[in-house]
Amino acid sequence: MEDSGQQAAETRKVPTHEVTYLRLREMVLFGVLAPGQPVTIQGLIRDLDAGMTPVREAIRRLTAEGALVLHDNRRVSVPRMTPALLDQLVHVREAVEPKLAELACPHATPALLARLEEIDHGIEPAIRAADVTTYLRLNHAFHFALYEAAGATVLEDIARSVWLRFGPSLRVILSRYIALGLPDRHAEALAAIRAGDAQALARAIREDIAQGVEQVQAALADEAI
Repeated sequence: MEDSGQQAAETRKVPTHEVTYLRLREMVLFGVLAPGQPVTIQGLIRDLDAGMTPVREAIRRLTAEGALVLHDNRRVSVPRMTPALLDQLVHVREAVEPKLAELACPHATPALLARLEEIDHGIEPAIRAADVTTYLRLNHAFHFALYEAAGATVLEDIARSVWLRFGPSLRVILSRYIALGLPDRHAEALAAIRAGDAQALARAIREDIAQGVEQVQAALADEAI
């Protein structure tokens, strides 16, 4: 499943530099670029099939967002996760995402519920197959289909920014541990939507966040990321 940002880009026929930015952003978000692993600008030009100017502009934007670090040797890398950074990300996620879910609940139409159920139906098979890429894309699609319904663009932008910094480390962790299985917190969220219970939906999202955070904390303690 394509990320909604890429789909929107294709629909609007946005300029090449914007498409390049969205593609590089997805590489960061879904952990194609591993934390701490430097890649050359020339390598990104090849991987993105884009020119030097749009790639440099994409790097500039993602560096400003804190998603990339530009080094002196014409290489870039995704920042490594640290306990201090994780604490900040957790604080923001726990403040913003349950609120987005709470605000979205009254606007959860049957069409949105059907879309969320369709996305969620693909998650369990991805876990069983240890398909980390599919899991990450579907998990992201589930959360942001819900958050977009809140109509709170400032909070949504914050959530997207935090996920951009959180995603690469989650990819590393899932690559190690996905075969052990993951609890399905989305089922609780879907039940809350069906019941029209905004507070229960916020709790389900908060617990879903806690699950991911615990995995990252354990990996940091084991120096696995």
